[in-house]
Amino acid sequence: MDFSVIIPVYNRPDEVADLVASLCRQEVLPFEVIVVEDGSTISSKEQVMAFSKMINLTYVFQENTGQGFARNHGMAIASGDFFVFFDSDCVVPPTYFSVLSRAILAESLDAFGGPDDAGQNFSPFQKAMNFSMTSLLTTGGIRGKMRNPEKYQARGYNMGFSRRVFEDLGGFIDPNRAEDIEISIRIKKAGYTLALVKDAFVYHHRKNTLQSFLKQSFQFGSNRVFISGYHPEAIQLVHLLPLGFLLGIFAMVVSTMAFPWLFSILAALYLLWSFALFVTATFEYGSIKIGLLAVITSIGQLCAYGAGFMKQLMVKYFS
Repeated sequence: MDFSVIIPVYNRPDEVADLVASLCRQEVLPFEVIVVEDGSTISSKEQVMAFSKMINLTYVFQENTGQGFARNHGMAIASGDFFVFFDSDCVVPPTYFSVLSRAILAESLDAFGGPDDAGQNFSPFQKAMNFSMTSLLTTGGIRGKMRNPEKYQARGYNMGFSRRVFEDLGGFIDPNRAEDIEISIRIKKAGYTLALVKDAFVYHHRKNTLQSFLKQSFQFGSNRVFISGYHPEAIQLVHLLPLGFLLGIFAMVVSTMAFPWLFSILAALYLLWSFALFVTATFEYGSIKIGLLAVITSIGQLCAYGAGFMKQLMVKYFS
């Protein structure tokens, strides 16, 4: 199977170099790697092309249009029969394409998504963010633990589909607002087979600061409502939970004086959840520090997602 790897990049020369280096170490090399520089002001060309003798590599520059349209550009010039997309801040384990090839053939997949994880050398904060994004206690495992093909939606940091799907449905229809979720829904509506390949995982560096992480989470919440304009079924009960979490905190604050009994109940529930989260993260990573950070990042993530979700709802229905 000929895999064309397509990587959009914007101002991340060192990180995309780490990703391309990991692709050069694959047990089964991809047919080609296409790096699409999406209007960066800090070019990655020199770092990327340093690997041109180790792998079939193409570097192209375009004016900034967003990651979805950068992927479309890559597919338009790709030669393979199956397209695989990575975010530029990922690193791919050596067995990735061996695992993916077997899964596609065994399950007759037209499209797939894979999970993300934190590498051993990641900082405690990056590991805490990873826990927040992937834990059943925070996101319900929708990013990489939900194998039900009816509910699973692939994410752009680690996903792909066949050339046949691209030629039939076209590419991504939005530059950067849940374009990966939209195309996942469209693929399944067209009758193609899309599933999670849980062993085709990547190491994902994510955002570098709490502020940028919260900003991203806010955008995720907003994007979920935005994409429901294309597919109303995109909003499920699990996507309402962060909004409920945020409103619960608000109710706890305002009930402090007027309804102390309500405050006590809500405070007990939030403390119990925080403790369960702390214990789970601590045991998963073997670090109390990461456990404590995971509580902070998880509360922040849910509140930010809920706020973004609520804001976009107001825009959709009241503007």
